[in-house]
Amino acid sequence: MPALAGHRSETRDALERRLCEEFATFSADTVRRCVGDVQACMSHLGLEATPASVERMAREHLTGILKSEPPSGRAPAGGPDG
Repeated sequence: MPALAGHRSETRDALERRLCEEFATFSADTVRRCVGDVQACMSHLGLEATPASVERMAREHLTGILKSEPPSGRAPAGGPDG
């Protein structure tokens, strides 16, 4: 966990930047909070919060949030008529 232990480490900043680019739908603050929450939860559960595992879990959380939006709230796939 030392690589992510610091509040602002280069490793964590890089991880957050990658996820911000991948999930541009969310604000940078939302992505940062997600990464911090995932790291805290993993540590709390006694799991090793490596950069790779935190990134993977944060990506799953952000993907889940996107996919949980009801169809009526999603942007049309093929323009205004769908």
